Amino acid sequence: MLASAPVLANDKITLSFNERPPYLIADASGAATGLTGTPAAEAFKKAGIEVAWSKVPPNHQLVVIKEGGPHCAIGWYKTAEREQFAKFTKPIYRDKPTILLANPSFKGKDGDKLGDILGSKGVRVLIKEHFSYGPFIDSALEKYKPATTVSNGTSTQMLQLVGANSVDFMFVSEEEAQYLVEQSGLGAQSFKQLHMSDMPKGDYRYIMCSKQVSDDVIAKLNKAIAEKKIK
Repeated sequence: MLASAPVLANDKITLSFNERPPYLIADASGAATGLTGTPAAEAFKKAGIEVAWSKVPPNHQLVVIKEGGPHCAIGWYKTAEREQFAKFTKPIYRDKPTILLANPSFKGKDGDKLGDILGSKGVRVLIKEHFSYGPFIDSALEKYKPATTVSNGTSTQMLQLVGANSVDFMFVSEEEAQYLVEQSGLGAQSFKQLHMSDMPKGDYRYIMCSKQVSDDVIAKLNKAIAEKKIK
């Protein structure tokens, strides 16, 4: 079988994203803006690489990247598993520490350690399907093996499960917590935000591309990204 031709710098890239304020917000033209959307758009523009914007659910983004072709996606964490089928640029954003959005009846307290919470008897954790929460949380979930409910719904839909006391809490970035609470329609009193005392600073987010996207394209994007330092 013949290998697929690499996607070169003068080829149009289909750039996928899923709306997730404040990270990714579609503007009137259909392009992505937001904490990760804006720097990604700027990187492609500075690199002189034409893009076709595409709103795609996260799970389907993974399928498209695995299938190859002129495809990239915005705001993904880099993991060893994903590096088997994708290429990553330099980071475009770094999250603030992850927090827990919990229902008020949950006994966990602000300032607790993550291991103490995950190891507590009867704890019920809501996690997103095929989603990495970064090495610290992923390894803690594997170590303590709490009872988990897996969802393929939106973050807002997931939060409604928390508000209904179907689960105790979900992991969210500090940046999006307030937005999600507002979107839930349940009111701020229906949730509590818990900051873990041992939670490290958030992980980096990247542009993830298929293996068929050439190294030259990645290099051009990296050069554009490097002009803006990520703290």
